[in-house]
Parts: sequence; C-alpha cells; structure tokens
Amino acid sequence: MSHTSTKPSIGLIGLAVMGSNLARNIESRGYPIAVFNRKTEVTEKFMKDFGPGKFVGSKTLPEFVQSMAAPRQIILLIQAGPAVDEVMNQLIPLLTKGDVIIDGGNSYFKDSQRRDVRAREAGMHFLGLGVSGGEEGALKGPSLMPGGPRDAWKLVAPMLEKIAANVDGPCTTYIGPDGSGHFVKTVHNGIEYGDMQLIAEAYHLLRDVLKLQPEDMAGIFEEWNRGVLSSFLIEITGKVLRRRDDQGSGYLVDAILDKAGQKGTGKWTAMEALDLGVSIPTLTAAVDARVLSSMKNERVGASKVYGAPTLPSYQGTKEEFIKLAHGALYASKIIAYAQGMALLGRASHHYKWDLQLGDIAAIWKGGCIIRARFLDEIRKAYKTNSELPNLLLDPGIKKEVEGSIPALRRVIQIAAERGVPVPAFSASLSYFDSYRSAELPQNLTQGQRDFFGAHTFERKDKPGSFHAQWETK
Repeated sequence: MSHTSTKPSIGLIGLAVMGSNLARNIESRGYPIAVFNRKTEVTEKFMKDFGPGKFVGSKTLPEFVQSMAAPRQIILLIQAGPAVDEVMNQLIPLLTKGDVIIDGGNSYFKDSQRRDVRAREAGMHFLGLGVSGGEEGALKGPSLMPGGPRDAWKLVAPMLEKIAANVDGPCTTYIGPDGSGHFVKTVHNGIEYGDMQLIAEAYHLLRDVLKLQPEDMAGIFEEWNRGVLSSFLIEITGKVLRRRDDQGSGYLVDAILDKAGQKGTGKWTAMEALDLGVSIPTLTAAVDARVLSSMKNERVGASKVYGAPTLPSYQGTKEEFIKLAHGALYASKIIAYAQGMALLGRASHHYKWDLQLGDIAAIWKGGCIIRARFLDEIRKAYKTNSELPNLLLDPGIKKEVEGSIPALRRVIQIAAERGVPVPAFSASLSYFDSYRSAELPQNLTQGQRDFFGAHTFERKDKPGSFHAQWETK
C-alpha cells in the first residue's frame, strides 16, 4: 500500500463513510495520516480512491501502529459497544506510554469512563470524542466534543481545531474529564430528537389543519429559516418537503412510511435524566413519539376501531395560523434546549466535570445537527451567568418565551380540538407551566405517600419530617 515520506503521528481505524470522510478531512488540513480497516479490501479501496496523498495504508494492526510516530493519536470510528473494547485490547499491547486512543463513535459515556481508567492503567490516554455533523460534517468540518485527560486534549487540540467547523472560532473545546465528551454528545442528540419532533408536529399541523401541500409548507419553512428559527434542521425540512418523488408521482415525503428509527442516544438521554433527577419531558416525548410511530400496524388497526375524529374546520386565516405555529415552535424549541442544558448542568455537578455550558453552546453553532442561530442567545446567557440554574431564568430568554408562549397555548388548543397529536408541544408547555408555578399539587401526592407507606412529608410552617395518623381508630 502507498506510504508517505513523513511518518504520521495521527491514525484512524474504521473506514466506513464517517471514518473515510474524517480521514480525508484530517489529510486535507495538512496532516499525514495512517489508516486501517479490519477488512483489508476496504483499506485497499480507500487508498485506491483517495491516494496517493498523505495517507499510509496498512494490512494489519501491528503494521498500522509501526507506521506511526509516537506519541500516537489513534482515532477509532467503529461501531459503539464491544467492538471498541476489542480493538482497544488489541491496540494497547502494541502502543507506547503517552499514546492517545480517541473513540469518535456514539459511545455510552459510562463505557468511556471505564475505558479512561483502562488506558491510564496501561500508561496511555483515552479521549471520548463526540462527533456531530453526519457524513458531510466529518468531511467538511464537524462539531467535536472531546472528554478525557487535559494533557491528552492539549496534544490533539491543534488537529481537532483545524478539522472542526469554524463559526466565530473552531467548533471544538475541551469538555472535561473521562466520559464528559460522550455525555455532551448524548445530550446534543437528545435535544436533536426534541427539535426534530417539534418540527414534525409543526408540519403535521400545517398539513392537517391548513391542508397545505408539501411545496407550500416548504416555502413556510424557508421563510422561517430567515428568522429566529434559522437552523440546519429547519433548512433541511424545506429541502425535504420540496423533493419530488422520482419513483412515483407527487412529493417524496408523502411516499415515506411514517416509522421513525432511533439508535439509542435519545433513550440514553432520558435514562440519564431519570437517574440524575432532571425533568426533560420534551426530549422524552420525542423518544416516545418515535416508539409510537414504529407501531404502524397496531396504529392502523386502532384507526379502524376508533375512526377519525370529527374535525371542526379552522376559522382563522392561513396567515394567522402560520404565525401561531411559528411562535409555538419557537417557544417549544427554547424550552427543549433549557431542558438539555439543565441536564448538562446537573451532570456536571454530579460527576464533577466543571462543564462550561456557554462554551458548549458556542461549539454547537457550526458543524453539528442542532446548529442554530438561537445557540448564540444560549451562549450569551451562560456567559452572563455561568451559574444559571435554568435557561428560562435568563432575562433575554424570558423575553423571547413570554412573546411566544401564547402562540403555543393556542396551537395546543387547536390541535386538541382536532385530534392532532402534539406530544412535544404539550410537554413543553406543561414543563413551562410547572417550572413557573410556586405551588404544585404534589402536596397531595406526599399526603398519599405518607398515608399508604409512612413516607413522611415536610410542612410549610416548620422544619423537619412528619408523619400523620390519617385514620383514627
């Protein structure tokens, strides 16, 4: 296989599309790079397609390691799970002290914590690197979230800063110790789930309440992308809606089966929120919505049992409803981000990571899937007050929420009257109304718990824990 005159210190294992594109990105920034895939034919094809250049291809793992100069920086872009441990077990005996193993897959953060310990015991470093941006981002500039030893980050930072997207600076920064990088990527994906579900609900309302065609809706999303909702996901929504069906008539979106897949990061976000005692109902509703969507046959059967509700026609103007949908989407989006940032804040405290939420918002401004204009407002909020307990308490954010919450209330009412499910919109409003309420009904819940289980309760008028004799004999 082809070799370069300069011995690389950077290597990449796993030459599927993401790995291949990231390797090409690294090489294009002036770094020679060693590449390896467990299937030799994949490496050979990569070298044939993209060499000669600054790539060094190897047929075996020992040859791959020997082709590199120490301290080695080896990126793994392989399937998350046992495969990462398997490759690490094969790599560690071949490496020297001070080498860095970088896991760029969507790994569970507790696996990264464990691998961090394993590498340190062997005298090496481990970085859990969250990578967002998909195939195009990997090639042209992703958002990168590295977690692990600061010394290891300092070694790889120059390369990461060159290959990352750049919006007012590189879209990467040191996240924190051990599994923090992969945790931040997990929460990024949880927010992504929420954002996508909110957009889907806005589309559902425009389609079923206003009876708009995809091309009409595409124009609406394109208009929204020029304002406060400007984001990658809003941008591609317009493009998805405009696409004609080249295998049939009409628009492709109408031919796509309404079953959404998921790879686990949304579920992990919900699990960690439950473990840490953080409420993220909008993000959880998005996971639930995908699960319900996958029950296609059961839903079709239920639709025959219950039939369609009798839907009253919408009495307002089309322009009025589009404005309401915009406001509802904006309010819910802010609330979804507030939930995600609250989860990051709690995890930072619990795991002693010292996450800088303003910096995280800044590196999400480019390259990643949730990149959006609104992230600049989040960055400003945490730069003003790094101890902000919830994004909704920032004065600037408060103004935006107060301006858009009435639209969210009205849209949920319209949807409920017409039987259009809006689980993420509804969860967002319930979260907001619960968070802003000085009094909630859980005093009754505590009374019930004490009644049947003697769980005790606190009183408003005096400190301590109390138990009542609820039934007199």
